[in-house]
Amino acid sequence: MVSRVTLRQHMTSPRDREVGLDFAREWVEFADPGDAEHVIRADLTWLLSSWTCIFGRGCHGIDKNRPDDGCCSHGAFFTDGDDEKRTKKAAAALTPDRWQHSKKARKGGVVTTDELDGKPAKRTRTVDGACIFLNRPGFEGGEGCALHALALHTGKHPLETKPDVCWQLPIRRAQDWVKRPDGTEVLVSTVTEFDRRGWGEGGQDLHWWCTSSPEAHVAKERLYQSYAPELTALIGAAAYAELARLCTARSRRGMIAPHPATVAAPRHSGRGREQAAPA
Repeated sequence: MVSRVTLRQHMTSPRDREVGLDFAREWVEFADPGDAEHVIRADLTWLLSSWTCIFGRGCHGIDKNRPDDGCCSHGAFFTDGDDEKRTKKAAAALTPDRWQHSKKARKGGVVTTDELDGKPAKRTRTVDGACIFLNRPGFEGGEGCALHALALHTGKHPLETKPDVCWQLPIRRAQDWVKRPDGTEVLVSTVTEFDRRGWGEGGQDLHWWCTSSPEAHVAKERLYQSYAPELTALIGAAAYAELARLCTARSRRGMIAPHPATVAAPRHSGRGREQAAPA
C-alpha cells in the first residue's frame, strides 16, 4: 500500500516541497580581526544549516525541462575582468577528453556579451541550451562542470578555476561602506543565503532552487565548515577564523534559530562535495 506521504510527494512538484523564503534568522556581527575598517554581518541560520550541493544526486535543476543542467542553464556572468581572465586560463587547460564542448569553444570562444540589470555584461557562452562548460549526461569524460572537474583532477580548489558566481553560490555576499555616528566609515560585508530572491525578478520563476529544499540539506558538516575555502576567499582568513569560532560556539550551545529546510530534511547525511562535479 502506498502511504499518504509517498502519494502526496508524487503529486507535488519539487517547488511545492521547498520551505518559504520568510522565516526567523539569527545573525552575528563582529569586527574583522585583520582589518579595523571591516565588519562582518553573518547569517548564522544559513551558515549552520546542513545544505550541500546535490548535483547528480537528486538535483532537479532550475529549468523544468532540463533537470540535468543543475543551475547551469543560462551560463555565468563575470564579476570583472580578472574573473573572466581566470576562467579563460582554466579553459585553456582543459583537454577534449575532459570537456565535451572544447571543439565549439575553439571555434567561437567561451565568452559572449549579454545584458545584466539593463547594461552590457559578459558571461559564459551557452551551447545547446546550457553553459559551454557543462558536460552533459553520457559524456565519457564525466558529466557536470568541466572547470570543477579540472580543479579536482589537478589538486586545486574549484574557486581557482570557476567563474566567481559559480564557486560563491549559494553564498551571497553584499558589501557596503557605512558611515557611523562619529563620522568614521567601515566596510560591512553581509554573508547570507543566495535564495530565490538573489536571482532578481526571475528567481521566482525557477523550477527548483536548492537552498530552500530539504532534499539538499543532507550534509554531514555545517555549511560554514564545508564552505571554509569559499568563505575565506570572500571575507579574509582572519575574519573567517573568527566566524568559525563563533559558529562553533553557538552550535555547541544549541541556541540558533534553525533553517526550516534543515529541520525538514531527510534524516540521513549526503556525500561531501568533493565526490561530485557540481554544475
